[in-house]
Amino acid sequence: MSRTPRLVLLSMLVLAIAGSMAVSPAATAVRAQQPTGVIPTVTGTPEGPYIVVTYPEQINVRAGPNQAFYEKIGVLQTGETAPAIGRSPGGEWIQITYLGAPGGVGWVYAYYLELYQGSILPIVEPPPTATPLTTPTINPTYAAAFGSQLTPTRLPTFTAPPPLQYPTFEPVAGTNSRIPAGFIILGFLVVGVLGALISFVRGR
Repeated sequence: MSRTPRLVLLSMLVLAIAGSMAVSPAATAVRAQQPTGVIPTVTGTPEGPYIVVTYPEQINVRAGPNQAFYEKIGVLQTGETAPAIGRSPGGEWIQITYLGAPGGVGWVYAYYLELYQGSILPIVEPPPTATPLTTPTINPTYAAAFGSQLTPTRLPTFTAPPPLQYPTFEPVAGTNSRIPAGFIILGFLVVGVLGALISFVRGR
């Protein structure tokens, strides 16, 4: 084989390798190109009446319109929205669509949120309250130990105290004279004054 065909084959091989290297990045760039069209976004605002949580903390979603008789089935954060279905007879609770709960509904306290696009909601009767699966019973042993009946004792009757004895002072015998004691004292005082005057005059 002559030298010229070898050079031609070698040149063609080099050109083929160079061509494949030049084409591969372009193909890769085409595969990685992102679409330039506008992708529609889904907004979270529901259609029809809906509520927005305005309470500064999360609120509870319950199975019925009462926090004492119905269990908590979830929570809503501040600013969250949910479709409004109805309200309780008193208007203090609002029934909302709450996915994942039994029946897909829940109840929230009306004073923790704002209602939009539905100033008048239909009244929804509360669901029945949950009944316990078992009835609690008292152990007879504990009932006998701690449930004994106490025998009532009669309080003592009130007895009135004896009447108070006030002391009385009897007059002393022999002191009942006709001349009052004041006059006697006054007489001694006059005699003393006269004696002092006489002593003073004689001294001069």
